[in-house]
Parts: sequence; structure tokens; C-alpha cells
Amino acid sequence: MLRVAVVGSGPSGCYTAQSLVQRDPEVLVDVLDRLPCPYGLVRYGVAPDHEKMKSLQGSLRTVLEHERVRFLGGVRVGGPGGLPVRRLRELYHAVVYCVGAAADRRLGIPGEDLPGSFPATGFVSWYSAHPDAADPGFLRGVRSAVVIGVGNVAVDVTRMLVRGAAELHGTDIPQAALDALAASGLTEVHMVGRRGPAQARFTTKELRELGGLPGTEVSVDKADLALDPAGPGALPAGQRRNVEVLRDWAARPAGTAARRIRLRFFLRPVELLEAGGRVGAVRFERTAPDGRGGVRGTGRYEDVPAQLVLRSVGYRGVPLEGLPFDAAGGTVPHRGGRVLRDGAPAPGEYVAGWIKRGPTGVIGTNRPCAKETVTSLLADAPALGRADVPADPVAALRAAGVDLVPWRGWLAIERAEAELGARLGRRVVKLADWETLLAAARVP
Repeated sequence: MLRVAVVGSGPSGCYTAQSLVQRDPEVLVDVLDRLPCPYGLVRYGVAPDHEKMKSLQGSLRTVLEHERVRFLGGVRVGGPGGLPVRRLRELYHAVVYCVGAAADRRLGIPGEDLPGSFPATGFVSWYSAHPDAADPGFLRGVRSAVVIGVGNVAVDVTRMLVRGAAELHGTDIPQAALDALAASGLTEVHMVGRRGPAQARFTTKELRELGGLPGTEVSVDKADLALDPAGPGALPAGQRRNVEVLRDWAARPAGTAARRIRLRFFLRPVELLEAGGRVGAVRFERTAPDGRGGVRGTGRYEDVPAQLVLRSVGYRGVPLEGLPFDAAGGTVPHRGGRVLRDGAPAPGEYVAGWIKRGPTGVIGTNRPCAKETVTSLLADAPALGRADVPADPVAALRAAGVDLVPWRGWLAIERAEAELGARLGRRVVKLADWETLLAAARVP
């Protein structure tokens, strides 16, 4: 039997495990995760009001419950206190790293680190109950917020900022986040892009959801739409639908809703301005199309008041100690999924997902990505299988001080979250800190 470790239990890790066991009946797969909970960004990156997307957990669960797949949570690989990459490689015939892209891209402008300025993923982690996340007072004293970016994550955080507590009561959002959103005095959110509506990265489905939020109106500046050089008829279907939705909103008269979302385009952030020891406004430079698909600065500036700034301008992979890393691309160098060390394939080391290709595509893009890597791994299997590895690596992991959370521990966490929801008069409510999660995992 070939023993393979897959590091990371998000979609790319689960699709890698699925492809392995479907294509080779002689493979045993351990899916390792540093968290006690599986599913990666499907659990910790999908907004709680997106029930259909969260239902993807069901298909990932089927993979992790396969008779030749085993989930092992609580396994930190690399870095301080983690299992060294070299040691992990000694325990398995092959290791596939599916560790995603955990860092946010920075704006690189003055004031970016002022209190009140955060990466959007920090806000997402907080309302998704990631155990590493804490509430630094995201919404305290906030009347106006600026979301920088016009992708689906930007749409998600914009929507969550104005969601009413009643609408979120039936979701699995942690109680502390629900209480904070319910008490929020926020009345206006600006979602801002440096290019035009036709270049926005959000999908039409996500965009339209902003227009159906109770007690909230959406406004779009007609002048921004007029600046876009491409007419709707010349655009690809997805972009054309986006522009049509935006044109419809721009044509509507102003209303009297308690909360407003303002979609802004052709504004490039140049500085975050301080007020009272925290961010008080964002200074933008007005941009204009440069005739080559990009934008140029115009030398005209606008300050938008905001006590909260969420930066959503993309992700980057982070180095994993013991693995090679391409700092420019934020990925692990590879060829067909085989990790390259000094330009040559490293026997038994592979990558899949965002750490392989960069943060591109949708969840389904991970399937062909995983398939390519698995094809390479199985082609190498005859040579890899000759290595002497433990019959079962679990004993070695425990001997290395790893406090494993097996699948039954995750099932115990699920039960605890259902019980918490029942006590609070809600459905399932996520546990939001390490201590509570690990205590729940140990309950028989």
C-alpha cells in the first residue's frame, strides 16, 4: 500500500485525496490539518448567509469519510512547534501540500497600519469563527466603512457589514459576531475599485445580492459608468451582466433606507488619514482609462470618511519552512505538481491548489489542479513505494508531541456546536476559540 499525506483539508486537499483513492485502490491517504476542523475556506471563508455554498461541506465530508482516507486534525507542519517537513516526508511515501494562500496583499500606502484598517480576510475569519481570529473592535464607533476592492470577497464583507441580526440569526455565525453586528451603528459602506465597472472581479450573482438586502439601498455614480470605454455590447457575458445591474441601480432615484452601499469606481487609494488615533478617512486619487486596458492618475483627489477600512486586494502564499518558495509569485516551484528543489523534482513532494498555481479560479478549479498533481504522483508511485515508512504514522506523530484530533473528535465538535445553537435558540452555532474547540473534541 502507498501511504500519502495531504497537508490541508480544504477543497484542494479533499479533491487530491479523492482523486488518489479513486484512481489507485492501493493508496491510503491521511489528510492533515493544523486546525481540529476540516474543510478549510469552505468552513472559514464562506459567509454564513451563503448556505448553498456551505453545503459543499457535504461532498467534502464524503471524501474524508472514505474507507481509505483519514482526517487528522491538530497537525501543524513547519514553523515554530510544527512537525518539520523533513520528518513528515520520512513518515509517508509521498506528501502533497495543499496549504492555500494565507496572506493578504498589501496596498503599500501611508497609514495602511492605522487602527481601524484591516485585511478583509481578518474580518471574514472573525465572523466565520476561525480560532486564530479575535475581534479587535471592528465595528466599535464605526459609522462609515470603506471596502477597497471589487471582487467577491469585497462583496461578501460589504454585505455582512449591513446584514441585520434577524437575517443572520438562523446561520452558524458565532454569537459574539452576531451581537456585534446587531449593535453596530454603521450606516454607509463604500466599496471602491481603482478601475471601471467592466473590470470588476465580482460575479453577477454575488453583486445582485447587494440589491436585495432589507433596509439597505445601493447607489452607483452614473459618471463612473460613463467613463468606462467599452460599451456593454462589446463585453464578455459576465462583465456585461455586471454592467447592466450597475446601470439599473444608477438609474434609480435616491431612497430613504437606513443603510446605504455606495459602489465607487475609478478611485485609487493613496493614503489612509488619521483622526483621533485611528483611521478617519481614505484619500483616493481619481483615475481614468489609459486606453490600454489600465488606468492613469488624474491628479484629482477625494477624501472619503471612514472609521473602518477593509482591504480586499488579493491573497499571497506564504513560505512553509522546509519547502522551497518563489517569493515573486507566492507559490512553491513545481513542474506538473512535483515540487522543484534547485530546479529538479524532489522525490515524494507535491503541491496542489493555490500554493501551486496562485490564488486564481473558483472552488471547482481545484479539481483539475489536483488531478494533474495526482497524475504525477501516481506515475512516480513504483519508485516511491520502495521507501521504508511506518505501517501507521499515527504513533510517530504522537511520539513527536502532536495532539491529534481524529474524525471522531471533529464529530464531537459538530455535536457541541449543535448543542450550543439549541441553548441559544438558534440552529448550529460555531465554536470560536481553540480552548473550546479542543475541549469539545475530547468529549467521547
